[in-house]
Amino acid sequence: MKKYGLSVLLLLFLLILPVMSRAADNGAHITLDGKELELTADAGIETVSGSIMVPLRLVTENMGYTVGYDNQTETVTINNAESTIKLVVGEATAEVNGAQVPMLVPAKFSGDGASKATLVPLRFVGEQTGAQVGWDNRTKTVYITSAAQDNQDTVLTADGSSEGAEAAPASAESDSSSQLTGLSFGEGRLILAVKGGVTPSVFKMSSPDRIVVDLADTSFSEDFSSSLPLSDTLSGKIDITEISQVQDVRYALFSRDPDAVRVVLDLSGPADYQVTDDKDGLITIDLNTSSSSTAGTQQTGGDDQQTSALPAASGKKIVVIDAGHGGTDSGAVSLNKRLEKDFTLAAVLKLQQILEQDSGLEVVLTRNSDTYPMLQDRVKLANSINADVFISIHGNISPDGGTGPNGVETHYTLNRNSEALAKVMQKYLVQSSGMADRGLKTGNLYVTKNTNMPAVLLECGFLSNPKDEAAMYSDEFQQQLAEGIAAGIKEFLAAS
Repeated sequence: MKKYGLSVLLLLFLLILPVMSRAADNGAHITLDGKELELTADAGIETVSGSIMVPLRLVTENMGYTVGYDNQTETVTINNAESTIKLVVGEATAEVNGAQVPMLVPAKFSGDGASKATLVPLRFVGEQTGAQVGWDNRTKTVYITSAAQDNQDTVLTADGSSEGAEAAPASAESDSSSQLTGLSFGEGRLILAVKGGVTPSVFKMSSPDRIVVDLADTSFSEDFSSSLPLSDTLSGKIDITEISQVQDVRYALFSRDPDAVRVVLDLSGPADYQVTDDKDGLITIDLNTSSSSTAGTQQTGGDDQQTSALPAASGKKIVVIDAGHGGTDSGAVSLNKRLEKDFTLAAVLKLQQILEQDSGLEVVLTRNSDTYPMLQDRVKLANSINADVFISIHGNISPDGGTGPNGVETHYTLNRNSEALAKVMQKYLVQSSGMADRGLKTGNLYVTKNTNMPAVLLECGFLSNPKDEAAMYSDEFQQQLAEGIAAGIKEFLAAS
């Protein structure tokens, strides 16, 4: 009889096990706003009566809520500035801002002792926090998108399956074969390289501050991981070391059926941005603000800072020429491992020689050697001497690590007659370089936004393109380029 009783108990255990299975034991994941949360053995994911149960504290604290627990009444309280939610473990009704709200499945404990966690239905989390939630049964992944700010309601979630998770379909229409082939961040700009008809959905979120870029019907290209880290869960991160409000850039395959990629810029504080999508395979999110250049430890320039020798009030036009990067900031690296900072300095020194032949011009360089003035120092120099024009020289690079695209482009901010300057400079840039015309790009680069005079940033070819790179590091090309830029500066100053 004892053996029979033991067999019955084993049979009952096997029958109950599928009903309350811990997804933490079979490789389950929770992704919140593109970031995977770390699950523990006692705070995993369970399926109870067809409902996906998730650890309440782990999810809501990462969404910016405060969580409290009363051990005597077994009451969990979560709140933020807008709502207060109370629920009792084992009860099928919660209290939301004083109103009674039914739950599909009562909250339950997972684990033992001090490490036990409270699990609640995923659908309840979505309904009461305003988040979009989803469950991918194939990958055992919970997807959560926090309520977006600025009335942005175009967010991507996973396809809800039989577990009953609420899911919002991707709204952007694009070819399902679209791919993210690469990305890069520099000079306050996130650049995404894409293939196919993808339209980005970009919005801000807070607690913590971040900017989110959703690419609907898009997956990672097969060679994406050759240039950027990509984990087995199809996610990755790049740390940002330049002076910027951006702390890191995260990316992940955010949902399936259809696939969608999410890219998140984690910020040190609120930031504005501007999106440029010319349907040329490059999408730019530009977010330079006056405070974005203060977070960092890179050293300022030394001998190349010209503030000690300001031009006299001679009636001459003052031209500030900025050689991008320098010193500890090498800028982009070319196909043959040559540095952007070397190209920009070589071109600027040639440009200086040409401009100084004009007696009506006073030429000031932000750097004349391999040192690094911070962005605010470059702007401060130009503003302090009341310069008439500011020209920053750079080299471009393809964010996907490939050999295309190619050509030249001029960036400017819509202020202080910079558009007129940009048009003139782009004309001469194309003529002198002989490269493809990639046109004008508007944005808020720090050096173009915060200077008090017309200012442009010139991208003088792609270091990632074999033909462009070969030209850019030749003395002949640099001289032709310098002559063209000088001609553009003189034409603009004569007309202004």
